[in-house]
Amino acid sequence: MAERVQSEIRKKLIDAFTNNESEYLSGQKLADIAGCSRTAVWKQIEELRKEGFRFEAVRRKGYKIVSIPPDMTADKITLGLKTEKLGRNLHYHDSVESTQKIAYKLAYENAVEGTVVIAEEQTAGRGRMDRKWHSPKYTGIWMSMILRPKIPIPKAPQLTLITAVGVVQAIEAVTGLLPEIKWPNDIMINGKKITGILTELQAESDRIHSVIIGIGINVNSQEEDFPEEIRPIASSLAIETDRMIDREELIRAILEKLEKLYSLYLEKGFLPIKLMWESYAVSIGKQIIARTITGEIKGKATGITEDGVLLIEDSAGELHHIYSADIKIEG
Repeated sequence: MAERVQSEIRKKLIDAFTNNESEYLSGQKLADIAGCSRTAVWKQIEELRKEGFRFEAVRRKGYKIVSIPPDMTADKITLGLKTEKLGRNLHYHDSVESTQKIAYKLAYENAVEGTVVIAEEQTAGRGRMDRKWHSPKYTGIWMSMILRPKIPIPKAPQLTLITAVGVVQAIEAVTGLLPEIKWPNDIMINGKKITGILTELQAESDRIHSVIIGIGINVNSQEEDFPEEIRPIASSLAIETDRMIDREELIRAILEKLEKLYSLYLEKGFLPIKLMWESYAVSIGKQIIARTITGEIKGKATGITEDGVLLIEDSAGELHHIYSADIKIEG
């Protein structure tokens, strides 16, 4: 209980510094914001100092953060985060089997919507169809988030497409790169995979309890960090930009973009998202092969439906609805 109280105080202090970046905040003002004593404020500032935050303390003015630690921490991610829900309950881990597994457990335990699990390393990360997702330490963003949308179960796949748009917009904003989306869940740059998205449900027959969205991004990985067999098809933001990327900045951008898109979706439906998704889609208008559990379908990708289902027109002019498949782009 005491640990939870201290954590809440620290979150309020981080929010205060986020909302007053260039100002000094007095101990009394911080105490009022956090709803605690000035001694409790001082203790939390000392804890932040131990993490590597540097403060300037001026008598009669108060405190101001002047530098932040080089290593990723939960507090460093939260500092500067401008969301209402996403990332406000953040669980940070050094090494886990899978952030998806932890988020699934938290969702079952009624964690609030917007809860995010982030790890420096996954030892058993996975993608679609239980494929292994390579998640080496300190190189990428491996995270899962919990949403609780009041939507029909068949519409849940739309959340994968919403997430893809948000991640593309965040990568574009932070790096200047121009990513593309390969249906349904891959984000590509120069023909190589940068990001994978995994969406899973906790649901009954008639309603969704939670949607757990896993996001894996190769951020600062170098070529030697990838297993040899995937080097021809995988890349990272650092390789594509020839510079190291601030992972915390990118996480904040993803959460902020996603929150806006998610709110738009809940208010206006999928159509605005559909139009954005199609503008980023690498496969639309191209000849593709869709490998499904029942066989291969070849044809031209013409778009997606309002439910996020891929449409392929074959050589005979027949339109196929693709709900799940591996996609290969021919041209």
